Amino acid sequence: MKASMTKLLSLAVALLATFQLSAKDYDVQDFGAVADGIALNTNTIQYAIDFIHENGGGRLVFHAGSYVTGSIYLKSNVTIHLERGATLLGSTNPLDYTYEKICAWHSLIFAIKQENIGITGQGVINGRGFITANNRLNLIHRGYNPGNDLITLDRPREWNRPQNIYFRECKNITIKDITLRDPASWNQTYDQCQNLYVDNIYVDSKSYWNNDGIDIVDCKDVVIKNSFFDAADDVLCLKSHSFEHMCENVLIDNCVGRSSANGLKFGTVSRGGFKNITVTNMTIYDTYRSAITFAAVDGAHIENILVDGVRSINTGNVIYLRIGNRWSRGKEPVMKDITIKNVYAEVPFHKADAGYNYEGPIEDLPRNISPASIVGLPEYKIENVTLENVEIVYPGAGNPYYAKVGLTPEELDGIPEQPDRYPEFSQFKELPAWGMYIRHANGIHFKNVTFKALASDYRPAIVLDDVNGGTFEGMQYIEPNSEGKNQLFDYKSQNIEIK
Repeated sequence: MKASMTKLLSLAVALLATFQLSAKDYDVQDFGAVADGIALNTNTIQYAIDFIHENGGGRLVFHAGSYVTGSIYLKSNVTIHLERGATLLGSTNPLDYTYEKICAWHSLIFAIKQENIGITGQGVINGRGFITANNRLNLIHRGYNPGNDLITLDRPREWNRPQNIYFRECKNITIKDITLRDPASWNQTYDQCQNLYVDNIYVDSKSYWNNDGIDIVDCKDVVIKNSFFDAADDVLCLKSHSFEHMCENVLIDNCVGRSSANGLKFGTVSRGGFKNITVTNMTIYDTYRSAITFAAVDGAHIENILVDGVRSINTGNVIYLRIGNRWSRGKEPVMKDITIKNVYAEVPFHKADAGYNYEGPIEDLPRNISPASIVGLPEYKIENVTLENVEIVYPGAGNPYYAKVGLTPEELDGIPEQPDRYPEFSQFKELPAWGMYIRHANGIHFKNVTFKALASDYRPAIVLDDVNGGTFEGMQYIEPNSEGKNQLFDYKSQNIEIK
């Protein structure tokens, strides 16, 4: 798989160089665009894109200045190039945005079934989403509701708020060097696209609810590298909306992220699946939920996943692998052949995203700090998971007088299965381990894994429940005042080998 990913990366770089060398430049101001941060340029920019598309392609160049626009559609063989100091400013009038039926969403920049397209340069796309979302909410409260919007928690639903980029069924895409700020919804979505290359982008996406960093939906042949994401919602989020498609052949390298949700996440919409995914050299920090979440709760097939090199600092949870059965429509979920290696992580006692404008919700209490978890279902087990060279530092201090699930059969069997719940590490509330909880799994392999608790915890480090086949080699358990404590407890499990 590594060889194929290297080949994919080389191809992406070659494609990028080819597109850039063949591009003819057009100045957007020559078409009449005004860079004063006031004039609405939607029609002017669209005319320029259409002109370049119809005349052989090229780059539409934005020089320094602020260009206000509503929804525009990028066309084949056209690249938007934002020079340093240039900003595409999203209109704050929600009526300036198009609802695109093919993807059922609003966006600042659309591309639908196009090829050889890109957004490059050291400029900025600023959706001004906080203002725009609240302007739409004000319209609804005053009785004008153009999208028949349903308000949830006093905010318009995600699809009726514009994100910055939505590309659907496109090929040969380059997103390079730009800064993306403040969408009203998700930030950038690439949906059923092929040959997507994202390099050296800076994302500040935390001005409103549901502000993801990047969403890759049912795409094939994707490279995301050297990029920074600060998001109110999931950072690097792979999704599968279609039973007929999947995310396949994806390389994510040298990325840094912060989130009030999850760092790297597959799901939660997970109908088709995720296959041949490699993630290397990832840093996640100040993140409320999990650094790594893989969820197959809608019938997804998740297979052949490598995560190599993770630093997770001040993150509420580190690893959460979950099979559920929510919107599967009879399709059987699969999760197998997962390798996570070379990880260092620190879990805090406090709320990891405290102080941000949009924090994750306060969890139901009481509960002690949750462990990492690998949780399948009795009829759909997670298979062949390897953790190697992993160190996770926990606060410990689990207190049975505050919240408790013990190791009796009644207590372990009483942990609910919750097949149709939204998959989050905290969904089971109190769990009986402080380091790792594994349930309904086959073939679990730990090598050189260290669990460290900074204070004594009433729970063992690892609890196995209905695990068939497990090897634990070179394990270390570091916990104050724990001499003689059994740190690995197995229940209804077999073929467990401790080396």
